[in-house]
Amino acid sequence: MQRRERGNTFLLVVMRWISLALGRSASRTLLVFIALYFMVAVPLARRSSRDYLRRCLQRPPSLLDIYRHILTFSVTIHDRIYILHDRRDLFDVRLSGVEALHAHIAAQGGVFLFGAHLGSFEILRAAAQRLPGLRVYTVMYSDNARRVNRMLAAINPSALQDVIELGQIDSMLLVHQRLGEGALIGVLADRATGPGHFVPVMFLGRPAHFPAGPFRMAAMLRRPVYFMSALYRGTNRYDLHFELLTDSSRVDNPGGAVQELLDRYVAELERHCRSAPYNWFNFYEFWKSAEQDGH
Repeated sequence: MQRRERGNTFLLVVMRWISLALGRSASRTLLVFIALYFMVAVPLARRSSRDYLRRCLQRPPSLLDIYRHILTFSVTIHDRIYILHDRRDLFDVRLSGVEALHAHIAAQGGVFLFGAHLGSFEILRAAAQRLPGLRVYTVMYSDNARRVNRMLAAINPSALQDVIELGQIDSMLLVHQRLGEGALIGVLADRATGPGHFVPVMFLGRPAHFPAGPFRMAAMLRRPVYFMSALYRGTNRYDLHFELLTDSSRVDNPGGAVQELLDRYVAELERHCRSAPYNWFNFYEFWKSAEQDGH
């Protein structure tokens, strides 16, 4: 949030036009050069990718590893164009754990889906559209990606209608209302947003800062919490996973449940990172702040 958003609005529009005019396979060839440019032009992203991959792969990453990491991110952003353009037929989406999720929704109404900057959240919304009466809302800060969001909104203006903006007076009330309507509330819970809003947790062998807010919200609103990921597996395939972290509706002491839920979330995130290491897209110094604080 402290770094200026990179990219050029005009070039984003041109890339969108090329993608829709030439199709996914042809336009993907441009991503090879776009990813290479960002690997060379953004040294902080390159260093941060190397730091993460070293911890995740448990070996020194090569430049090819770093390039593959950035290219995977590029592919998932590119695929959002087609998903928002209702071209879900282009993708092979494989579901895991969806039966238990459906059972919770049928019995208790809305649930939380705690994801991360891992794979593609847009795939989840595309999958939900195939199920009658099911709606997914994303709780997020959008200030640090306004250019991309404007470009995607031009493709499908309704996409941003399902976003609950954090930091607003009525944010929590809207979340509570949507849950009561039986909606799925998606939260990317792997980034702390400011001093005092985080908890240090061991992640990939070192302490890292994770936000406390989403976990307190889930415990307070007493709703089931699932870990969600849509991992890109190459070509046109995404694996969509749902894993129950906790049923907060049965928690007697919400305050004591926060740390347990956070620990389970981080453990699940680490497991998915090791399963698909190039799918976690945090291109900044994720561990640095926790290390500076002496944790």
